[in-house]
Amino acid sequence: MKKFFSEFKKFITRGNVIDMAVGVIIGGAFSAIVTALTNNILMPIINWILLAITHGEGLDQIYTYLKKVTMLAEDGSTVIDTANSIFIDWGAFITAIINFLLIALVLFLIIKLINGLHEGAAKQKGKYAPLTKEEVKALRKQGKSSEEILAVAAARKAENEEAAKKAAEEAAANAPESEQKLLADIRDLLKAQQNKAE
Repeated sequence: MKKFFSEFKKFITRGNVIDMAVGVIIGGAFSAIVTALTNNILMPIINWILLAITHGEGLDQIYTYLKKVTMLAEDGSTVIDTANSIFIDWGAFITAIINFLLIALVLFLIIKLINGLHEGAAKQKGKYAPLTKEEVKALRKQGKSSEEILAVAAARKAENEEAAKKAAEEAAANAPESEQKLLADIRDLLKAQQNKAE
């Protein structure tokens, strides 16, 4: 039993399970917001437009009756008994499609915004490439503009490239000497081994 609870605790405290739970909760709340937007704002507008076009039938009154049952109302008129009738509710279907399209559109816009923020942050991060955050802050405290900081970063980058080029040239120039020294050390070790063997 103790092992079961320890495994359950390990499962619950895993990062991706918590992230998934937060996503489900936010998704439920987000869906409620979109449904409220559809039912309380967009559907009345769509119904109003349909009333103007169809002269009396809004989206919530678009039915195709497969079996129509009528009953007498209190005033003596005949009305349709929707509880006992069989019908296709086109209005509910169209509302579900509108909900889906709205959710997809809003999610697309949110993801586009988040990706834009990430790309902007990545561009900002590499903007002053060789300079550290502390150096950039110090330059800003000195009253330097973005263009001046970029100029300092470009100069530092050129210095770094020049230093790297010199280091590569020195390594190439010193390589034969170091190889000769290594070969000489190996020869000396082999001679020493032979002398010990004799």
